[in-house]
Amino acid sequence: AQYRGMIMCHMVADNLAELLQMADKIGVARKWFQPLSHPHFDICLTKRHAALKHGAISVDRHGLVAAKRRHRAKWQNEPEELEAIRAAAGIVATG
Repeated sequence: AQYRGMIMCHMVADNLAELLQMADKIGVARKWFQPLSHPHFDICLTKRHAALKHGAISVDRHGLVAAKRRHRAKWQNEPEELEAIRAAAGIVATG
């Protein structure tokens, strides 16, 4: 997707700790964390190349959808992961 003249992509991980660790390694500010649809960062191609150098794996759209599904299933089995995501995003759980 394009944003302000840049090509952007999603950066996801198997868990929140891995995602935040990679964001820190490649210099992506945590304020850009997007938790609501699934935990991810939107990153530009320069950051994508940096992530790949640090061991990230490129996936196509099908891989992204599969990751989203894994996240949702994980939240049902591991509610502490969902709480960690909410805390990282500054979201207060209600009810």
